[in-house]
Amino acid sequence: MLIGLLTAVAASVCYGTGSVLQAVGSRRSARSGAATTASTQFGGPSLSSTAKAAMTWEFIVGTILDFVGFALGALAARLLPLFLSQAVISANLVVTAVLSVRLLRIRLTRAEWTSIGVVCGALVLLATAAGEEGSGHGVPIATHWWLLAISLALMAGGTLAVRLLGPRAAILAGLLSGLGFGALGVGVRVLNGVTPFDPAAMLTDPALYAIVTAGVGGMYLHTVALQIGSVNGATAALVVGETVLPGAIGVLWLGDASRAGLAWMAVLGFVLAVAGAVAVAWFGGPAAHMEEQPQQAPELTPTG
Repeated sequence: MLIGLLTAVAASVCYGTGSVLQAVGSRRSARSGAATTASTQFGGPSLSSTAKAAMTWEFIVGTILDFVGFALGALAARLLPLFLSQAVISANLVVTAVLSVRLLRIRLTRAEWTSIGVVCGALVLLATAAGEEGSGHGVPIATHWWLLAISLALMAGGTLAVRLLGPRAAILAGLLSGLGFGALGVGVRVLNGVTPFDPAAMLTDPALYAIVTAGVGGMYLHTVALQIGSVNGATAALVVGETVLPGAIGVLWLGDASRAGLAWMAVLGFVLAVAGAVAVAWFGGPAAHMEEQPQQAPELTPTG
């Protein structure tokens, strides 16, 4: 349990730091490309603008941290109940918020700090109440195919939505990216060929391709959300998506459980974690941070 918790915390730090660095890179790219066509006719970011954002050094470092966070998060999903691992990883919201004060020059309100405190308190409750994780074995192969189909639908639908809705889709893009990362967590849990290691079983398991689809698609949608909306709001919506559904699936179908007599604490912690994330999404929306403009991203330069 302790190793799993430390792994999930490390993944959270990587994801949170990566999100802010990606936001800095995305916004610098948007500023430098202001005179070019950087959006679709509906106001959504074009593929070229997203590609340019991905070429900044801040975005590249942030992406590397995301991959490290992905590996650590996948390990945590195998070592902890999903409702705990996903909730701890979602605490990257706290890291994102704190770093955004310095790197994006966002001034957090008292309501946002209170909401972040609620999330932190909820994670303590969840960690206290969590019991043994389920094995994930015995899940019908048809469920693996459904997971792949849902992952494809989420990512395709999300890509279309942000191109049609433009800036109005920022929170939606964050939510769908979170659902994608949640599907990734479920896929890691049910993936065949891990223990014992069997490459043939792993490569023929649809869950593997659901993991790839949800991971890549979720990262793309999160990048888009960072381009068109509040970094804290988009990340908070991501938190909701990657926490609620995977946690429920872990309890209902994968055998995750709380400690004896502490189910109420697990439920309370889970509800508070989601409520706190929603509050940060609400208070951290674009209207709440009018000073959060792309041109205010500091000109960071690599050191060393």
